[in-house]
Amino acid sequence: MASVHESLYFNPMMTNGVVHANVFGVKDWVTPYKISVLALLYEMITSKPLALVERRRLNKLILPLQQGPDLTLRQFLKTVEDCCSQTGYAVRNRLHQMADGELKDMEHFFSTLPNSFSDSEVYKTSVVGLFMRHMLLAYNKLSFSQVYKLYKALRLYCHGVQPPPDLSALPAEDMELTSTDDTAGDRMDKEELDTGPLHPFDLRSETQGPLSQKQAEYFLARQAYLLKNDENKVMKAAKLQTELNHILKFNPDFAEAHYLSYLNSMRVQDVYSSTHSLLHYFDRLILSAGEGKSNGDDGNGRSLRYAILNLATLHCRFGHYQQADLALQEAIRIAQEANDHVCLQHCLSWLYTLEKMKGSDSWVLTEDSVKMATHFCLPYLASLGIQSLVQQGAAQGTVANKLLDALRSTDTVHWKVSLSELIEISLAQTTSVWRMYGKSTMSWQQAQLLLNMNSLEPVNFGVQQNNTEAFAVALCHLAELHAEQGLYGAVSDIIEHLRRQFPPHTQHAKLWMLSDLKIQFDRAMNDGKLHVAPPLVTAIAALNHTEGLYRKALLLKGLKQTSEASKILQRLQQQCEKTKNTEMIIRLLLTTAELHWESCGFATALPLLLQALNLSHTHNLQCLASETILHLAFTQLMLGAPEQALVLLQGVLEAVLAHGALLDKGRALLLIARCQASIAEAMPEEKRAMALLEAFDTLEEAGVYFSRLNCLERLRDVYYLQAQLHHFLGHTPQRNRYAMLFRLLDQELPLSQSTAITRI
Repeated sequence: MASVHESLYFNPMMTNGVVHANVFGVKDWVTPYKISVLALLYEMITSKPLALVERRRLNKLILPLQQGPDLTLRQFLKTVEDCCSQTGYAVRNRLHQMADGELKDMEHFFSTLPNSFSDSEVYKTSVVGLFMRHMLLAYNKLSFSQVYKLYKALRLYCHGVQPPPDLSALPAEDMELTSTDDTAGDRMDKEELDTGPLHPFDLRSETQGPLSQKQAEYFLARQAYLLKNDENKVMKAAKLQTELNHILKFNPDFAEAHYLSYLNSMRVQDVYSSTHSLLHYFDRLILSAGEGKSNGDDGNGRSLRYAILNLATLHCRFGHYQQADLALQEAIRIAQEANDHVCLQHCLSWLYTLEKMKGSDSWVLTEDSVKMATHFCLPYLASLGIQSLVQQGAAQGTVANKLLDALRSTDTVHWKVSLSELIEISLAQTTSVWRMYGKSTMSWQQAQLLLNMNSLEPVNFGVQQNNTEAFAVALCHLAELHAEQGLYGAVSDIIEHLRRQFPPHTQHAKLWMLSDLKIQFDRAMNDGKLHVAPPLVTAIAALNHTEGLYRKALLLKGLKQTSEASKILQRLQQQCEKTKNTEMIIRLLLTTAELHWESCGFATALPLLLQALNLSHTHNLQCLASETILHLAFTQLMLGAPEQALVLLQGVLEAVLAHGALLDKGRALLLIARCQASIAEAMPEEKRAMALLEAFDTLEEAGVYFSRLNCLERLRDVYYLQAQLHHFLGHTPQRNRYAMLFRLLDQELPLSQSTAITRI
């Protein structure tokens, strides 16, 4: 199911992807690139009226150019010319006129800027107006030596020459707007700074010089938004950390940079770096004293509470449950002293999440959290609590209608307050609930509904809104459902889409990796290619230890290593009973019963199957209940009671054909045909032929399902039984035909010794 506790993560840095920054000592200064932006603004204001489409494109380009890192002249002009070739040509001419002329040409340009902007529709308090005023003020504060070095840097910039370190940029401390002395020119030679080009849209080239406040805020806002909504487009972890270290080199008190560093370290599961960055973030936030009063307490106290809460969530994510519990208790104590009900609700949410992660029963804590969140009008936390209750209820066997009614009630709240993230999680939960209860058609429908839903989130930076965990869960369900129906071409397309949307380095990649490996393993086992399975078992175990052990037991059973498989199943069952993994317990009981069949211990398999059937009915697991009944029917058939076996099969055939996988449909029909043939042996001579022909038709339908699934072992069993039926009926040509088909498959599968006698 979609992970609920991931959404409980408190992020004080972002609000709809916007970074609330409080930067000290980072000011704007004049660079050749910013002169180019000023030239663009000047041409847009003074040139002839532009076409509406071109004007609109240029207006959309202004903010990224102003706030993004410096570009080379070639990149800048190409970006402008793509929007309006006429304006790009005019900007190129003006820049080269200043660069090829004398210093007075640059002076003249800055002297004419105020008049041009005062006569336009640009307001002084607008983004463009503020940028122009900052640049003019910074330029007017320059000493003569600084102006001359800026002019030399402009010449090199326009001619595409990499400027030497002393001309590439003017240091921030020389150019800050509050400077009142002219001795900064002497200090400029003490540092070697270089503003290397950074593309304003992908920001993937290295930054060599300090970023201004707006540039740093833009960079952090973009990367934080992408990290939350589309990790596929965010910078690689090592590259992003390099950029953040560069920002912190010039601005060590930039609190939000430390927080983004914390999120980045979480991506690669770096415990030390993430803890270090998180503590630095709250240290800087408290020192900045940028917060006001909150719930009767000062901002510093509020920061301290949430610092401890975030530290607890960090330990939760890394599985340090004891440290997480201690941190949560401390956060609860401080929040109670400050009477901060919101913080207490966050603490309670993480408290029941922690209990659930430790394997304890957190039902009461979750209910209390929902009640209190509803009382304090916190719909986000209340909905998360209800969804967590749905997860726990599904694991404990609550009937489906109660769970779906609870999800439906939360969906009403989600749509009212536009909580699109929780809408996605709710649909993914519904998909998982239907799949767990064995209703594959309804699960398919809910997954398609999620994939075709338009997101309510504002789309920024070209982000696609299908890169969340909920979408990954839905697509994984679709891949497994297609694999169950033998549509492996569609499965490949879905997995390839998941690989593009969630590359291996992203946090949700484990979901599709595990689904892909399980599909490959099941396909190899169905095709009888047991030699392909061992590396798949190793890979599955690396992602999920329980699934890996279960698949290893299945492989050993297929290789006739019964004793080793039995030991693994016993050890795994003990683990699952501790964690209350009911689905896996039922599968283990069925597999253990199959091991008893191998030694012809059909009577000893009955108690295991009855226990599995009881668990399936108790937890309303229709799919597993149907599979258990198939096993019971096979056992009864082998014990000499085909009539009772046929009655059992007819009771579950409708559910299997409606919601079961192709393998289950084929197995059910094959078993029905065997029961019909066994019953026909005791019939009178005149009725026996009709009964055997009816069994033959059932075998033909079962063979169609096995052929679509390419399940060669069971298709061989079908050919074997069809040859026997034709032999009893005296149809020699047909008998020889099916006997030949059986012989060909038997030669193709030499390692498989199981027959229809000991396998369902």
